[in-house]
Amino acid sequence: MRFEPSTLTTEQAIELENKYGAHNYHPLPVVISRGEGVFLWDVEGKKYYDFLAAYSAVNQGHCHPRIIQALIDQATKLTLTSRAFHNDVLGEYEEFMTRLFGFDKLLPMNTGVEGGETAIKLARRWGYDVKGVKKHDAKIIFAEGNFWGRTLSAISASTDPTSYTGFGPYMPGFEIVPYHDIPALEKHLRIRMLLLLW
Repeated sequence: MRFEPSTLTTEQAIELENKYGAHNYHPLPVVISRGEGVFLWDVEGKKYYDFLAAYSAVNQGHCHPRIIQALIDQATKLTLTSRAFHNDVLGEYEEFMTRLFGFDKLLPMNTGVEGGETAIKLARRWGYDVKGVKKHDAKIIFAEGNFWGRTLSAISASTDPTSYTGFGPYMPGFEIVPYHDIPALEKHLRIRMLLLLW
């Protein structure tokens, strides 16, 4: 497959991003123009291994022919179905995934951080409806040093000042314990239990 090189230089592309883009990341000074498998090419044609795998978001590689063909095939039939409707493939996908993982139900998400947000909602709802936790009193414990996204919930669970500084007030009911410190977690849970019983 032959690709035409970009008309922008690395410096020009970075300058455009710096001028017109919001600065929420600090990327490497490399301007990627295409990818194939584990390889990436910059606008000057220099080839790289993608050891970052787009921070694990595309860990299947770039432009895999079977994935591209599946995207094309689907886009020629139906590009998007609102969840206001049923479609002819969602149920089959849910059946396959629930059987594969041994679960009863599946709720597909678009992103990992959306999955984390939904997990928090499920945990709180379970606490209120099943465990009888008093309304608005649910607590969720996170490990120190976690990173699962940049939404308000995710940064509220963060201990990294570069992630949360300037974005408060934060989500209530989030508590943090040191990572891999089982005694600290046990102590935290005992204190929490005593407060509930008191």
